[in-house]
Amino acid sequence: MPTAADERLESLSTRLDTSPALREAVARALADRRLPPELVGAVSDDHIDQIEGDAGRLESLVAVDRLEAIVRLVGRPPMIIRNGIVELEDLSDFPAGTDALIKGVEPTVGSVGRVEFVNHPRTWEGTGWVVAGKGSKRTVVTNRHVASKVAQRSSDGTGTFLRNPGNGALYQMFLDFKEEVDSQPGDAKPFRVTRVDYLADATAADVALLTIEGDGLPSPLKLADADAELDELVGLIGYPAYDPRNDANSQAKYFKGLYEVKRFAPGRIMQSQGAGIVLMHDCTSLGGNSGSPLLGLETGKVVGLHFAGEYGVSNSAISARTIRELVEGKRPVSIAVETTKTEGAADGQHPASHFADRAGYDPAFLGGGVTAPWPNLSGSVQNGLAAPSDATADRPTELRYTHFGVQYSAAHKQPALTAVNIDGAHTVHVKRKDKWFSDGRIDPATQLNADDYDDPAIDRGHMVRREDPNWDPAITPGPGVTSALAELADNDTFHYTNAAPQHGTLNQGKQLWQGLENYILDNARTKGFRACVFTGPVFRADDPEIKPGVRAPLEFWKLVAMVNADTGGLHATAYLLSQGQLIRDLLEKRSKVEGVEGFVLGEYRTFQIAIRDLAEATEYDFSAYLAADPLAQVPGGQEAIATNEPLFLPLTTLDDIVT
Repeated sequence: MPTAADERLESLSTRLDTSPALREAVARALADRRLPPELVGAVSDDHIDQIEGDAGRLESLVAVDRLEAIVRLVGRPPMIIRNGIVELEDLSDFPAGTDALIKGVEPTVGSVGRVEFVNHPRTWEGTGWVVAGKGSKRTVVTNRHVASKVAQRSSDGTGTFLRNPGNGALYQMFLDFKEEVDSQPGDAKPFRVTRVDYLADATAADVALLTIEGDGLPSPLKLADADAELDELVGLIGYPAYDPRNDANSQAKYFKGLYEVKRFAPGRIMQSQGAGIVLMHDCTSLGGNSGSPLLGLETGKVVGLHFAGEYGVSNSAISARTIRELVEGKRPVSIAVETTKTEGAADGQHPASHFADRAGYDPAFLGGGVTAPWPNLSGSVQNGLAAPSDATADRPTELRYTHFGVQYSAAHKQPALTAVNIDGAHTVHVKRKDKWFSDGRIDPATQLNADDYDDPAIDRGHMVRREDPNWDPAITPGPGVTSALAELADNDTFHYTNAAPQHGTLNQGKQLWQGLENYILDNARTKGFRACVFTGPVFRADDPEIKPGVRAPLEFWKLVAMVNADTGGLHATAYLLSQGQLIRDLLEKRSKVEGVEGFVLGEYRTFQIAIRDLAEATEYDFSAYLAADPLAQVPGGQEAIATNEPLFLPLTTLDDIVT
C-alpha cells in the first residue's frame, strides 16, 4: 500500500514537478524521516537548504498542529537580546509604558538558555529556563517533546538518556544561557544536564524537568501567583529558528535572516486558562521556542511554558499552576487482542444445533465462593445486542461457547463484550486451524465475513484469545497431550462473533498487549490458578469506517479477575490498548488541564487503568470489581480518587503492572 508520504507527494506532484530540486530534497527528507509527511505542503524552493541541512531547524517530529507560530503579522516584534539587553523596536501596538515594563523584566533573560545536544545529529532543539534550586544545582523546565529527543521516560516518571544508534555514544544535554547575537564561542555558558527529574508521558502536560549543576548558575525565575488574565501583557524569551512551517515572507519581515539567537517577543494573552481550557498568547515564536517562558510584564513572573501554536491563529502555553505543582513534586497520577490476518481456509457456517452442548461463561468458576459476574453494558450497547436462538431466561443475550461467552452487538456487527474462564492447571496445546465460521444462532446479516476483511489494513482480532479456553479438567498437561474438549474450545474462538475488525496501526502496540495476555495465561499455568478475563472494544462514533455502517474500534479494554492469594477474596485489574483517546476524554470530562496542555495521541500503548475510570469511560457497570482493584489502593491511587484524577499507568514492561 502507498505510505502517507507517497500519498502526500502524489497530491503535490504538480507543484513539486515544477521544481525537480525541491521534489528530490523532499523525497530524501521523507525517506530519512527528517520531514513529517504532513509538513510537505509548507515547503518551497526557499526551504531546500533547511531540508537538506540542519534537521534541527525543522523540529521534524512535531506534528503540524503542534508548531511554534507567528500569530500576528504586524505589531509583535521578536526583539534581539544583546549582552543581556533587549534592543527595543516599534511598540506602537502596545500601551504607553510597555517599553519600561520590558526593561523592568530584562534581568530575567539571563535565566533562559538554549537546550543543546551532544552525540546527537541535532546540535540543539529548544529553550529551557531555571525554575528552582540553590547552591550548585538548579531545576530547569522545558518541553517533553524537546527532552525526549535524547531521553526516554522510565516507569517512575524520570528520564534516562538514550544512546546514538550509529556509534553507541550516550546522548548528553546542556543548557547554554548565552547564545545571543554577536556571541563568540568563548562567551558560551553551558551547564550539563546531570539528571532528567521528570519526563511527562504523552498523556500529560508537555513538560520536562532537568537538573543542571555547576558554579555561577542563573537565578530561578519566579512563577506567577495567579492565572494569566485575558489581554494581559506578556513576553516570550527563547531561541526562534527558521521554520518552513511558517510563511517565509512573515519570517523575513520579523527576523531579517537572523535566527537561533535569544530574543524577547512581547504580546498579549488571547485566552486565559481554566478547567479544560488552554492558555493562549500571540507572542511571535518559531521552531526553537519550544520550552520558552511566558512572562507577565507587570509582575516579571512566569505565567506559562510555551509549547505549541498554529500560524496566524494562536500559540499555547502550559500554566504556571501546572508547572508549580510539578516542581513541588506533584505528578500526574500515573503510577493484544490477537490478530489473525492469514490466508486461511474459506469461511464456514455452523448451524444452531452445532452449539447444543455449550455451557458458556461460568461466573462461579473461580471457586471458594468468589464470583466474577458479567459487567452490565450501557443502555445503548445493551439494546443493540443480538438475541441467540438458544437463549435462556438467565442468559438472554449470551452466545455460549466452550469455556467462554460472547455478548454480541448486532448494531456494530462485532462483539461488545467477551468473557472466558482460564484453568491454568489443565491447559492443552492445540494446533492452529485458521478457518472462520458464522454462528447460526443469530442473523447472518449481522455478522461479518471474509469479504469484510478484504482491506489489507484491517485484521480479524480475537476478543477471546485462541489459547485461553483451551483446557480440559480431565487432562494433565504435558508434551503430546491432546483433548477433544480443548480442540472444541479452540475451534469455537474462530467464529466471527468473537472477532472485531482492527486497523493495522493497532499492531504498533500489539506486542505488549499480547505480552499481557501471555503473562496472564503463563501465570495461570505456572501457579495453577484460575482466572476470568473480560475483553471488549471501546465503541466511539469517530472510529474509522471499514464498510458502510461497520467501524474498526481504535481502543480495546481487558479486565482480569482472580482470587487474591492473600485474602481469598476477589482481585481484579483492568487494561487498555489505546493511543490515549479514552484517557484524554476522561481528562476533558473532568475539566483537567492535562487534556489540553500538550496531550498527544501517540502510538498504540498498553495502560493499566483504574476500574472506576474504565467504568466511567465506557458507561459499563463494573461495580462488582471496584473494591478488588489494587491500583486504587496504592498511595497514588488514593490520591487520584481524592482529587478526581483519572488513574492510569503506561506499561513499559510487564514488571510495571500493579498487582
